[in-house]
This record gives sequence, structure tokens and C-alpha cells, in this order.
Amino acid sequence: ISVIKAIEDLYTTTYSNIHRGVHTLSQKSTILYEEARRSVAKFINAKKEEEIIFTSGTTHSINLVASGFAAFIKKGDEIIVSALEHHSNIVPWQMLCERTGAVLRVIPMTLDGELRMDIFKGLLSTKTKIVFVNHVSNALGTINPIEEIIKSSHAVGAAVLIDGAQATPHIKPDLQALDCDFYTCSAHKLCGPTGVGML
Repeated sequence: ISVIKAIEDLYTTTYSNIHRGVHTLSQKSTILYEEARRSVAKFINAKKEEEIIFTSGTTHSINLVASGFAAFIKKGDEIIVSALEHHSNIVPWQMLCERTGAVLRVIPMTLDGELRMDIFKGLLSTKTKIVFVNHVSNALGTINPIEEIIKSSHAVGAAVLIDGAQATPHIKPDLQALDCDFYTCSAHKLCGPTGVGML
């Protein structure tokens, strides 16, 4: 109820364009928007509030990173994803590989739904440019060993994107401790409105 009330109050008393108006409602909206960014940064222990980018959801955030990484990927480079990913989170990397000639590698899972970390470490090389895994599987609830994945990936110079959509409501992430390059989640998983994502 408190979320619905906050949204109703915003749309009926305050809502206006942010960061581009000098009138009262625009100024109030901008202040509320930046307060939301500060709240998110504090919740996930980001180093700076400027690191928080609002998107339309987790998938949008993943697409944004994949599109941005296109500038750094060339033929023969490798991208690693896990077999536990949501379909919509695999497609951006497939498309990136099709556009650039990069190779998509997949971390397989065991019959118990856990990632084969022994195989993952064998997939890593200096050709690996980015590793993408979910923190918690949306289908199985598997909690992936992302700390180990991040450390091993960074050791070969690869960036890491973590899909925290399922994890953030249950495992409060500490981004400074994790030291991943990108982490994303959606507001609707945290009792917030739909159509809002955080990268």
C-alpha cells in the first residue's frame, strides 16, 4: 500500500520532467528522483550514487551493457554465459556474437542445477571479454558462487555482469564487496513499480 500511495502522490501532486525544468514541480521531481538514486546506492552499497543508472528493467539493463560492449568485442573474442540464464538474457549475447564474430561459451550445470565451476574455469582465457551469470536462478533458485566467478573472471581481464533480479530481494548485495563490473535488478522484485530497473 505504501508504494501505491507514494506513486499516487507523485502523479497527483508533484510529477514533472526531471533535470530539465526550472519550475517548482520539475525541481521537486528532480529531488525525488535523485533521492531514489541515493536510496538504491545505499541499499546495494555502491561506491557512488552516480554509478546507478535507471532503466526500464533488468532485461533493458542487460541489453544496454551488451550494446555498449559491442564497441570492445571483435571476431574471435569470447563471451561466457551460464546454462541457468533466462532466455531473454541469453539472446543479447547471441546477437552480439552474430554481429561481431565473437564466440559464445556456456557454463553447463549439473543434474542438481548447479554450475560446473570446474568447466567454467577451463572456459576462461585471455579471449574472454565478459562473463554474464545470474546471482540466483529464476527457474531453480540456485544461488550461484558469484564471488568466485567474479574473481576468476577478473584474473583473465574479463568484465562481469551479474543479473541480480532474483537475488536482490532476498540476498542484499554488497557491490563494493562483490567488485563486479555491472549488477542489475528490477524494482518490481522489491515491491516497487513495474517498468523500473537499476543498473
